[in-house]
Amino acid sequence: MIVLHARPSPGFRDAVDAVFGPGVVVHVDEAAPLGAVAPDITALLHVLTPVTPDFIASAPKLKLIQKLGVGVNTIALDAAQGHGVAVCNMPGTNSQAVAEMALSLMMAVLRRTCFFDARTRAGEGWSADPSELDSVGEVAGRTVGLVGFGHSAQLLAPVLAALGAKVVYTARSRRDAPYAYWPLERIVAEADIVSLHMPLTDETRGAVDPLAMKKGAMLVNTARGELVDAARLVEALASGHLRGAGLDVFDREPVAPGDPLLALPNVVLAPHIAWLTPETLVRSLSVAHENIRRLGAGEALLHRVV
Repeated sequence: MIVLHARPSPGFRDAVDAVFGPGVVVHVDEAAPLGAVAPDITALLHVLTPVTPDFIASAPKLKLIQKLGVGVNTIALDAAQGHGVAVCNMPGTNSQAVAEMALSLMMAVLRRTCFFDARTRAGEGWSADPSELDSVGEVAGRTVGLVGFGHSAQLLAPVLAALGAKVVYTARSRRDAPYAYWPLERIVAEADIVSLHMPLTDETRGAVDPLAMKKGAMLVNTARGELVDAARLVEALASGHLRGAGLDVFDREPVAPGDPLLALPNVVLAPHIAWLTPETLVRSLSVAHENIRRLGAGEALLHRVV
């Protein structure tokens, strides 16, 4: 049994049926436990709901956990390895979508798109306090620091440069790229825009301190919420230390209704959908289908993590 644990849109369901065949994949809502189907699962198509050691132990036929995306921090990798379950991801399949989302969040914060959209809909667009325009800005002339330089950052960098930004980056090692390499501490301290593109690991958790960022800078996070201390981010935004933030990810998801980030006017928010486009789904499901074919044929799996 192949199970997709998610809350797929109608288009997502259609894409699954188009790639795997109608009815081949069993859909289980992400809010529902997998216990009822655990004994029969052979391959799990995983999105975001954590795959726990208890679930892995309860699924004796499970042979593959296929992440539809890149980050595997929501999967109990040690438990999977201990039970002989392969874990695979798919680097590159969502890079275009994530790069475009990061750019859109930058623009939305700089141009205060959500603020002016709300005012215009309320009939107040032309009568708003003119001082509100003093806090908009352009990408051109700003230093944009890319924290992590994988596929999405590599797609984003030349676009930013073409718009007139000074692009710098940090990564585990220097790359052959026409951009300056800065240590993380320098990017945090000096960049006008800090955009996060690195995985969540024990080493990167809490690696970016918003209060150590340049005053008036902005943060964009399309990677993982836990890369940033949430309380310090709220403090930096509420105090005006940061100009604003564009966030697609959070330290706890879904975001609680009372989360202070929701009340801040200088933040643009999205519900962890940077990766999620119809184009990404087609690419992702094609990789998943090929890995399940390889699993059945006893062939080496693509992008195996464990």
